[in-house]
Amino acid sequence: MPEVPCKQCGKNFNAKPFYRKRGYGLFCSRACYYASVQKGKIVRCEVCHAEIYRGLKQLAHSKSKKFFCSKSCQTIWRNQQYVGDKHKLWKGGWNVQYREILLASGKKPICLLCKEEDKRIIVVHHVDENRSNNSIKNLAWLCRNCHHLVHYDSVEKLRLEKVLHT
Repeated sequence: MPEVPCKQCGKNFNAKPFYRKRGYGLFCSRACYYASVQKGKIVRCEVCHAEIYRGLKQLAHSKSKKFFCSKSCQTIWRNQQYVGDKHKLWKGGWNVQYREILLASGKKPICLLCKEEDKRIIVVHHVDENRSNNSIKNLAWLCRNCHHLVHYDSVEKLRLEKVLHT
């Protein structure tokens, strides 16, 4: 069996003439074959610095030219980059904690409209929609769904006013 050089690494290996005639026997191992097929490159994760392979299409379509090994690493990076005035919803840096004001008043965090008690989705609503008015009469507990509806549905807004005045 004749020795032929590997097309990828140059190492000599034995290849049957029959294989060579049919176009096979070009690589000494599967690792060399896969290395020759990959057109992308190895990059480092921006957060954890793990080595990851990215294809040509992924390299070309990255807007930030930063690469991540997982969604959690991407989220960590994004949360460090888009904070404060860099965030698209930034409204001037108010640091008033409405939740603490309402909790100190003794009102239990229960949605006034649907009676939801899950503290993870309960938010504070300003009744007059003025965020600088933090009097206890102006603050109300709502779940995220009811809070959205109160702001964008006039029927729900009237329902909240009825609940507040009873």
